[in-house]
Amino acid sequence: MAPLIRSKLFLPGSRPELFAKGATGAADALSFDLEDAVPEDAKAVARRQVAEFVQSGAAREAGKLVIVRVNALGTPHFVDDIKALAVPCVDLINLPKCESADEVRAAAAAIAHMESSDASASAGLLVNIESAKGLRHAAQIAAAHPRVRGLQLGLGDLFEPLGIDRYDPANVHAAMFALRLAAGEAGVWCLDGARADVVDEAGYLAEARMARSLGFIGKTCIHPKQVVLANSAFALATDEVEFAQRVVAAAREAAALGRGAFTVDGRMIDAPFLRRAEAILAAAGER
Repeated sequence: MAPLIRSKLFLPGSRPELFAKGATGAADALSFDLEDAVPEDAKAVARRQVAEFVQSGAAREAGKLVIVRVNALGTPHFVDDIKALAVPCVDLINLPKCESADEVRAAAAAIAHMESSDASASAGLLVNIESAKGLRHAAQIAAAHPRVRGLQLGLGDLFEPLGIDRYDPANVHAAMFALRLAAGEAGVWCLDGARADVVDEAGYLAEARMARSLGFIGKTCIHPKQVVLANSAFALATDEVEFAQRVVAAAREAAALGRGAFTVDGRMIDAPFLRRAEAILAAAGER
């Protein structure tokens, strides 16, 4: 079951003055960053600041899902990041720049080693797909280890080196579609990445709605004003929930009559549509 992450607010690990504000805001999840947002000479300090805040319980008490983006496997900082943040109060370790299943397994092994002294620690992995190679291997990456909960798209890193226009909706749709199918093959969820233009709210909202139409569960926010946009785009509409209720009720009646397919509001319904309706009702219950 996918968690409630309509909005994931990005918080640089080197900006502790933002942590408490994020915890009291409207974002469903907080994503503390130790990677690109933190200068090389500030990594150790940022790591300590994030560890202190998440272990204070402030984010958990506010009902937030806690995510930490560590530095990439193979950097001098990865092991120290895992050592400090593989703790019970962290829900997901965000692994950046992943390109192979072997990298996922190595990261999972490192997390398991650090958690070995605390049986209550069990962080999942949110794996970033940020390169052509990573996207090509996305299904294998998602299926590489049971800790993998979801995939996240990083369009800036994916598109810029290739000269692909990041803000062309056709390009964005193509990458989202490919990632969603890869995640679907592995049975994990998908989370959309950031949109750097914080001024263009209409563009952000359109991109979030596109992600939702492709089955993504939420979108990253790099500014608090994007949170309300993400929450709006991924909110369940009343008519959507009511239709799902009718589908599930009709399915029970059809099952009693030995029918595998049936119609609701003029639409033919069979197993895939029923599973979608059940997922919608589960999400509505969480809200």
